[in-house]
Amino acid sequence: MSPTAKGLILLCRPGFENECAAEAELLAKHAGISGRARTAPNAGSVHYVFDELIDWKEALEVAPFHALVFTRQRSVWIERVAEMPEDDRVTPLVQTILGQGVRFGRLEVETADTNDAKSLAGFLKRFIPHIERHLKATGFLRENKPELPTLHLFFKDSSQVDLGLSRPEDASPWPMGIARLRMPRNAPSRSTLKLAEAFDALMTEEERAQSLKAGLYAVDLGAAPGGWSFQFAERGMHVFAVDNGPLADSLVATGMVEHVKADGFSWRAPRKQVEWLVCDMVEQPARVAQLVSDWIASGKAKRCIFNLKLPMKKRFEELKKCRQVIDARFKLHGDSYVLRIRHLYHDREEVTAYLAKIHVPVVETPKPSRR
Repeated sequence: MSPTAKGLILLCRPGFENECAAEAELLAKHAGISGRARTAPNAGSVHYVFDELIDWKEALEVAPFHALVFTRQRSVWIERVAEMPEDDRVTPLVQTILGQGVRFGRLEVETADTNDAKSLAGFLKRFIPHIERHLKATGFLRENKPELPTLHLFFKDSSQVDLGLSRPEDASPWPMGIARLRMPRNAPSRSTLKLAEAFDALMTEEERAQSLKAGLYAVDLGAAPGGWSFQFAERGMHVFAVDNGPLADSLVATGMVEHVKADGFSWRAPRKQVEWLVCDMVEQPARVAQLVSDWIASGKAKRCIFNLKLPMKKRFEELKKCRQVIDARFKLHGDSYVLRIRHLYHDREEVTAYLAKIHVPVVETPKPSRR
């Protein structure tokens, strides 16, 4: 018997619960599923509760992970274990998990990304090994089986846990959707981590292999002090770093970066085949969306990663406006494009997007043969 879904468990950056709930509601509405969001200010999580139970696999299709922007991690909520007794928390949780009748290949232990939730770290470090041992002994946890779903255990506190399910290919690869990246020693600024995370979060392995190769050219608009240019230079790529502000001396010394002292909105593309455009300028989101879509739609660059600095009280509405700006630009000539947007772990009030034009192969009309 397949488990039924009560709703969705959505993890987000504290303070973004309203946006997380709004996009879940919009996707559910499009899928013909009614429900309501339950959350609290700065909770770091949202439960989107369905009005009726549905099959958990059907629930996955309601809000595919790739369609979510403000959600760091998403699982389908199938059960809750509450008021676990202090003298034996293992038995009720294991019994509930086994009662779902689903074997899984991975176990993810989650909390909200809040200070209160972080206090659970010590308890979970001691508690979870007991759960894993029981699940392996019963054959329900089968590691290294990527075809099996992932079981999520979302702890509110030490006495309450929600069970969720996801598919490995339809969820964040990082626990709780948090990319724990090491700061490169020579990087000019911590903003370099945003681009490093974006490469992994917004691109496929094939896209990375094709576009992050030595010898290719990149343009970095609003480059100073050079955190994003650093990512390309480290890969042996040539960078035009456009900014009136200063770049880190260590970056210029690599010989891979040319500092162009100009305004990112007025500077024109170089006479090179540009693989990458990146943009992290503090500017009105719609204006940035127009700028980068012009570059990509016109073929000045093949692909782009950019940040949109969203206004605090109208994040969801502003993002919708930016999508419309990009769509309108590509529709001018009937071009197709791919646009992926995510509120990354290393983002704050901005979201990061990947944009690329889809090139449709031209099929020549066969000429009639002469007889």
